[in-house]
Amino acid sequence: MYDCENCMNYYYDEEYEEYCCGISMDEDEYWRVNFSNKNVCPYYHPGDEYSIVRKQN
Repeated sequence: MYDCENCMNYYYDEEYEEYCCGISMDEDEYWRVNFSNKNVCPYYHPGDEYSIVRKQN
């Protein structure tokens, strides 16, 4: 199973005051990603915002 907290697409939304996925999915995609038997998110990208900076140095 994937861990959303370690995904680069996971961010804090100040308006809702909670963490959420930054990928824009329609309802069908959402259900496929969250409730499929594969437990694999095609949008999962491990790392954080600092990993991009480390690659530039």
